[in-house]
Amino acid sequence: MGAITFSYPASTFLVRCCSMKENHDQHMQQLNSSIRTNGSFRSPVKVESLSQTATTTFGQAVTIGGNGLRQNIPTKKQLVDPHRQGLIIEGGVGYRQTVVIRSYEVGADKTATLESILNLLQETALNHVWMSGLLSDGFGATHGMVRNDLIWVVSRMQVLIDYYPIWGEVVEIDTWVGASGKNGMRRDWLIRSQATGHIFARATSTWVMMNRKTRRLSKMPEEVRAEVAPWFIEKQAIKEDAQEKIAKLDKEAKYINSDLKPKRSDLDMNQHVNNVKYVKWMLETIPDHILEGHQLSGITLEYRRECGSSDIVQSLCEPEDDEILHGVVEPDYCTNLLNGLSLASSDVINGALTCLEQRPIRYTHLLQIKGEKQNDEIVRGRTRWKRKITTVPFST
Repeated sequence: MGAITFSYPASTFLVRCCSMKENHDQHMQQLNSSIRTNGSFRSPVKVESLSQTATTTFGQAVTIGGNGLRQNIPTKKQLVDPHRQGLIIEGGVGYRQTVVIRSYEVGADKTATLESILNLLQETALNHVWMSGLLSDGFGATHGMVRNDLIWVVSRMQVLIDYYPIWGEVVEIDTWVGASGKNGMRRDWLIRSQATGHIFARATSTWVMMNRKTRRLSKMPEEVRAEVAPWFIEKQAIKEDAQEKIAKLDKEAKYINSDLKPKRSDLDMNQHVNNVKYVKWMLETIPDHILEGHQLSGITLEYRRECGSSDIVQSLCEPEDDEILHGVVEPDYCTNLLNGLSLASSDVINGALTCLEQRPIRYTHLLQIKGEKQNDEIVRGRTRWKRKITTVPFST
């Protein structure tokens, strides 16, 4: 196993890889000269001065300033990014990225976890902004947003999953943006199999702007509108006739997980808890019976406020349907109930049981910050679950 060391005296910045064994140095030097990156040979990168710009084989300039920070954010629109396997589509305004599902992105059943899918949605959204040439030094913020101390915050998100990608599967993720009201932006995604074209998942989200200093919502300045509006298209991954409001839970909720504490690693570049962490906290309240025999097929999130590192969080969960009908409380309940119908044939009974088993299960969720006088809502949610699929529906 090789060790990576970083050496940066005042006059040079050198990144080198070396072996733990001294007698292996010469062999490693030979390997360094023939390392392939995305199919092409490269050599170790050396920047001779902290204030100079070096052109690397990654095709972008890496600038290292006096503060020691490296920046290679594109200043102009890019059509292709071979290193992220991304390209601009939809007439020059959409983005598509090809992704291989990695081993650390799957669970025990070798399918991608919900958290991994959400992380991929976030990553492709940021890469879309990256390739647009609009990205400043913020977390997805444009140059105009940085000048106005603005950041993006998500107000609503919905994800529908028909099938989960499996380990090693190659998927394509498309994303694009559109207008949402006067001051908001909508971002949608499609995840499909590269081999078959089957749609695995769809997602849509609504974003608004927040002042980075006051933490209050803000209108979209005209200079920001001029930046993002040319990228808007009229296309929806999920068509919603009317958004169904999520009810607020209280202390009478059936499942409650208290005293959840954010870790430093849960914070994103905007210094608040990452959205994916919220989902993890929600799913921890789902009964084990459901997690073992079902998979999440849909989730809707309504964000109310941000959560900081010092907040204590409480997760509440309430089933929207009678869990007894799904065998969570008493597995033989449905059978005993239907067997009591003397006029019902066995075919009718079996059909009714199958119907009950295939009915999706829905739960309502609430994350809130525990306060001395009152609890502040962070996010309301609704999850939908269906029976796990035991076989892979598509061959590659």
